[in-house]
Amino acid sequence: MSSRSLCCSISLLGLAAMAVPMAFADDYRISGPYTHDNLSIFLIHGAAKTAKPAGKYITLQEAMVQKKVVVYETGSVNELAIENLGDKDIYIQSGDIVKGGRQDRVFPDDFVLQTRSGKVPINSFCVEHGRWTKRGGEASDHFNASSQSLPNKALKLAARSTSEGQTKVWSEVEKSNRKVAESVGYAGGAPPSPSQTSMQMALEDKHVSEKTDAYIRDLAGVVEGKTDVVGYAFAINGALNSADVYASNDMFVRMWPKLLRASAVEALTERQESRTFTPPSTSVVRSVIAKAEDGKESKKKDVADRLDEVTKESDKVVMFETRDRKADGTWIHKSIVVK
Repeated sequence: MSSRSLCCSISLLGLAAMAVPMAFADDYRISGPYTHDNLSIFLIHGAAKTAKPAGKYITLQEAMVQKKVVVYETGSVNELAIENLGDKDIYIQSGDIVKGGRQDRVFPDDFVLQTRSGKVPINSFCVEHGRWTKRGGEASDHFNASSQSLPNKALKLAARSTSEGQTKVWSEVEKSNRKVAESVGYAGGAPPSPSQTSMQMALEDKHVSEKTDAYIRDLAGVVEGKTDVVGYAFAINGALNSADVYASNDMFVRMWPKLLRASAVEALTERQESRTFTPPSTSVVRSVIAKAEDGKESKKKDVADRLDEVTKESDKVVMFETRDRKADGTWIHKSIVVK
């Protein structure tokens, strides 16, 4: 081999190492794709050393079903109150929607609510523009369910925005509801009221549920028996969209049904009839997530005196990493969004 060829080979090896840091290569394995129609799922398998839980949590959805948490209406659009009545910390994820009160809300930040917490404030955004009274037989002073989460990356980023806030969330809710309606054939993108203004009600629409259920039936079982899976990434129409990685398999499995449903809704709204797509390779998935890990730290946010949210950003991807100070700053969740 000539000296010039050797130099070129070393340069290429150096670029490859920069694109995929060895720490990431050592810690994770990517499997898949598992595909239904235009949605492809990749599983992220964590080595034992990276799968250590930062703590034992139950999800907000589980806690509400078990009546171990109360989310209270406060009359403030952007702040609710929440109380943990149980003996396990509750994990709330950015994008979790709560149904009821005077209007449905979404939580913009990852949040851990400690056991027997008493009432504590929690930030929120409205995802239902217009209503400010009770809906049907629901209570107006508290919320009754958290079965849905924000279903597309534009909404995820809007909810985390500190500069544009509520106005941006309302704008993206309107766009999303229109796309959800069009995806199931409502003329002009306008389903019957109240789905026109409520993100929650749009997602609960029976036609939407029927079509997303096809994705869920095919893909829900891909995690079964895989005890080392700590996260997933997904592609829509052949393009990588987002990824979520957790500190433990237990945490991921608890979040998986809500994560998959949100991914299915987004795939449904982006579906293009009579077109086929080739999913990205696992090496592309690995490279994108590695770039997120290696991104420049742009800000650090203190959430409720317990969590730190660190944002890392590059030109094409952003990652929000949540760290639990109660667990010596151990990270508990990494949310990655391709711009």
